[in-house]
Amino acid sequence: MSEAGGGDWEENSPERLYVITGGRSGGSAPAELDLVTLIVARSGAKPGMQPEHAAIVQLCQSPLSVAEISAYLRFPVSVVTVLLGDLLADNRIVARAPIPPARLPDRALIEAVIDGLQKL
Repeated sequence: MSEAGGGDWEENSPERLYVITGGRSGGSAPAELDLVTLIVARSGAKPGMQPEHAAIVQLCQSPLSVAEISAYLRFPVSVVTVLLGDLLADNRIVARAPIPPARLPDRALIEAVIDGLQKL
């Protein structure tokens, strides 16, 4: 059991999360990150990186969403977005919008095709 003022923090205590983010609520780079933004690492982790940054880079060798990164690291999304902002500023990751769902063609076009097929 740790004493008051001791060095042992609970894994996701507010104090630990504050230290991880440096007390920031926004990343180093202005980034539009939402839960479904896909993150891909540009390269592997480098020596001397903050452990949390290195963990993200390792996880993102294949595309992962911000929500997935948050779940894997067991950090709140707000903390993950700060860390991702740092990595974006350092050009260590790429953020891209997910592939949009296919748009359906205009209903009139579909009806015209059906009518044409029925006349064959």
